[in-house]
Amino acid sequence: MRQQRLTHKFVETIPEELDSGFIYISIPYTTSVHLCCCGCGLEVVTPLSLTDWELSFNGESVSLSPSIGNWGFSCRSHYWIKNNKVKWAGSMSSQQINDVRLRDRIAKEKKYDRNIEPDDLSTTLTKQQTPSTIGKTSVFGQFIKVIKSLWK
Repeated sequence: MRQQRLTHKFVETIPEELDSGFIYISIPYTTSVHLCCCGCGLEVVTPLSLTDWELSFNGESVSLSPSIGNWGFSCRSHYWIKNNKVKWAGSMSSQQINDVRLRDRIAKEKKYDRNIEPDDLSTTLTKQQTPSTIGKTSVFGQFIKVIKSLWK
C-alpha cells in the first residue's frame, strides 16, 4: 500500500529491520533510510551531504530534498518527502533519469575537485545515448555541450 505519510525517528544507527511508514535518520552517519513508499518493501538509503540529499527538521517534521527517485527498483517510484508527508511525483523517462544522473555526477566531481574529462561524460549514459544525442532532446544536453566546448 502506498505511503502518504512517514513518521521520523532520529537514531544513532539504522535498525536492521525497518518498519513501514517510518523514516530513520542517523545524524552520526549522515544517512536516512526508509522502506520505499510505494509499498514494494525495498530499502531506500538517502545519504545526507551537499551533493546528495538535504534534510531539514523544523522541530516537528522532516523534509528531504531533492526528490526520491527509485529508478533502480522495479517500481521506479518517484516522490518527495515534505513535512513528513509523501508527495507523489510523476514518472520520468529513461532520458530524464540519465540526465539527472549525469547532473549529479558532475556536481560530485565539482564538489570534490576531481577532474572530469569530456569523454567520461558518456560513460554514465546508455549505449543509445551520447552527449550529442542528449543535446537534441533536452536543455540539460545543451548544457553538456557547453561544458564539453570549454574543455577544447
